[in-house]
Formats: sequence, structure tokens, C-alpha cells
Amino acid sequence: MIATPDRTPLPRTFFDRPVLEVAKDLLGRLLVRTTPDGPITLRLTEVEAYDGPNDPGSHAYRGPTARNEVMFGPPGHVYVYFTYGMWHCMNLVCGPRGTASGVLLRAGEIVEGADRARKRRLSARNDKELAKGPARLATALDVDRTLDGADACAAGDAPLRMLTGTPVSSDLVRNGPRTGVSGDGAVHPWRYWVADDPTVSPYRAHVPRRRRS
Repeated sequence: MIATPDRTPLPRTFFDRPVLEVAKDLLGRLLVRTTPDGPITLRLTEVEAYDGPNDPGSHAYRGPTARNEVMFGPPGHVYVYFTYGMWHCMNLVCGPRGTASGVLLRAGEIVEGADRARKRRLSARNDKELAKGPARLATALDVDRTLDGADACAAGDAPLRMLTGTPVSSDLVRNGPRTGVSGDGAVHPWRYWVADDPTVSPYRAHVPRRRRS
């Protein structure tokens, strides 16, 4: 018999820990997105950790800017950024205020509100692809920069909430290099995923963008 996921909100203390601990522990947790059409619930299956000023791959490596200031704030808040002029991606801020570490939410399984997610992900061939990749995840959940700074530990009908869910057993957690990270940050094996889960995105090494001649 499959146990019913725990829908207790995750406390702020969950996120007030070293980012590598939080990243692994996020697998199997539930993210609830409240929309005007109703809730969409996602079970996290893939994440990446970014360790702020200690990590050349992090947006916060060179210090605070207008874009990344949420990362320097209290844990449990959402950092949303816009990339390649096309896509949004979302992160959960970790560690004490000022450490600027965070976890990129890379993929998950839509377990509630798939009909609402499908309306936003018309190109998905099946439900396993609805949130298979960080940009797809944000699109499926209708996440954009208006949610930058949202409190994922808030109660009630907050736009984004993290729930306890069903933590993944350690023997099912895999890790490896982060997708698309270049330079010194490429060496860190800080991508974590649930073994053999069909919603996990494929690994892709960084490919330098060619400048137009």
C-alpha cells in the first residue's frame, strides 16, 4: 500500500541549513502552486545546488545585484530568474540570511492539476514531460518574475508552498555534475535526482554559445 504524502508545510528551519543538505532532502517533497484556475502540485524529482559566493556557477558568486538580491535574504523564499530571453527558472533560497545559496528546481511529477499544467505546456508529448527541465517546470506552474521573493513557507492560499511530501530513500538518490554549467563550477557533482524516475531531465554538458559573425 502506498502511503499518502504528508501535506504539512515545510518549516523555515528546513531551508536554514547547508545547501547540499537541503538539495538532497528536497527530493520527494511537494510544491503547490496556487493559480486562479486552481492548485497545481508537483513532486520534486531533480534539483541542483548552488553555493553562493563559494560557487563560480552561482548567480550570487560576485555578490548582490538587483537581479539576485532575494538570494541574500532569508531562507525559504523563491528566487526566479529569466534566461536566454525566453524562459523562467525557480530556486529555493537556503542557509542563513546573507549566504546566498539556493536550490534550482529542475524537474518533477505533476501529481495534482495536470489538466491546468497541460494548458501551459502544449508541446509536452505526455504528462511525464510537463515539468521535465527547469524552464518546463516553471512554465507548467505558471511561474515568472512576479513570484520572485515569494515565501514558500507561507500558509493558506499563498502562491507557492512547499509541503513535506514523501522524502526519497537515500539509496534512490543519485548525484552528478550540474547541467550546462561551465568553468570552475562545472566540477561540482551537485545535481541530485531520483533514480530511474521518468520525469528527470537528461544531463547536458555546457556548450559555449557561438557568436554570430
